[in-house]
Amino acid sequence: MIGTGASAIQIVPELQKIAGHLDVYQRTAPWIIPRNEHKYSELEKFAFRNLPLVQKLSRTAIYWGRETYVPAFTKIPKLAFPAKQLALRNIRRGIKDPELRAKVTPDYEIGCKRILISNRYYPALDADNVDLVTDGIARVTPTSIVSNDGTERPIDVLVVATGFHTTEQPIAQHVHGRGGQSLAKAWADHGQVAYKGTTVHGFPNLFQIVGPNTGLGHSSMVFIIESQLAYVTDAIRTMRRDGLGTVEPKRDHQDAWNADLQRRMQDTVWNTGGCASWYLDEHGRNTTLWPRSTFVFRHLLSRFDESAYDVTPLLDTPASKRTDEKKVPA
Repeated sequence: MIGTGASAIQIVPELQKIAGHLDVYQRTAPWIIPRNEHKYSELEKFAFRNLPLVQKLSRTAIYWGRETYVPAFTKIPKLAFPAKQLALRNIRRGIKDPELRAKVTPDYEIGCKRILISNRYYPALDADNVDLVTDGIARVTPTSIVSNDGTERPIDVLVVATGFHTTEQPIAQHVHGRGGQSLAKAWADHGQVAYKGTTVHGFPNLFQIVGPNTGLGHSSMVFIIESQLAYVTDAIRTMRRDGLGTVEPKRDHQDAWNADLQRRMQDTVWNTGGCASWYLDEHGRNTTLWPRSTFVFRHLLSRFDESAYDVTPLLDTPASKRTDEKKVPA
C-alpha cells in the first residue's frame, strides 16, 4: 500500500485481515482522531423516526460543532490543542511499539493537513503482519518496490492511494473566455482565482460550483454548494429580469475578493502549521480552502450583486423575433 491518507486508512485495516504480509509506505504521517461511533438505541431510532425536530436538532448540533473548529484553523491554531491530545491518545491506545508510535506521530501542527478519523487504522499498523515503511520509494518493478536505501520488498499486489491534485484543472483547458483565452491560461498567468469562488473575470456567463477557495477543512461541502447554487440562481433571475445578455465580474472586485482571502490566509494553520499539502499551489498560495465560517460564506452569496459585474444587454434583433421567416444568406 502506497499512501496513508483518507482512503488508505480505510483500506489498510481491511487488507490487514486477509494479507499474508502488508507493507504500508508512508511519506507524511497524518493526524488521526478517534471516530465517535456507537449503535443507536431503540429510543433514539424511535425519536428520529417520529419526531422530526429531534433529527433536526441532532444535525444542527453536528453543524455548529464543526463550525467551532474554524477559529483553530483560521485564527489561533493553539486552540486545537485538545484535538491534538486526542490524536496523540489515539496513537497510544492503538499502537504498543514505541518505535512505530514515533513513526506515525506527525511533526507539524494538527489541522495543517486534513485531519483524519479512524479507530481501526493504528491497531492494523500494529499487527504482526504489517510493516510501516518510511523510506522513500526509488522505483517500482513488476515484482517489488525498491526504497531509496536499496531495500527491495517483493509484492504480489500493489495498491496506490496517493491522493489527487486540486490545483491542476484539466477541464480549464477547454473553457475559453473573451478573446479566446482559456481558463487554464488565465489561471497560469494570474493564479487560480475567482470572484466568490463562482465567477471569473474575462469569462462572461461562466458559473462554477466548488471553484477556487471554496473547499472546507472542517465541515461538509454541502453548505458551500447550496450557497453557490442560490447565488447562481439569483444571477439568472436577475439577468432575466433586467434583460441582460452577459455578466462578468469586474477585475477590481475580483482582485479585492482574492486579496482579502490571501490576507486572511496568513494566520491560518494551513499556511503556518509547517506542512506541505495539496492545499497550496506551486507559489505557496492557498487557492483551495475557505478561511472563514460557512455561514459567512452563505451570507456573502445570499444575493447576486449586480453592481460588482460588467453587464451587457440581451440583444433582441428582428431576426430573433421572426424565426418563422425564410433565412436569407448574408
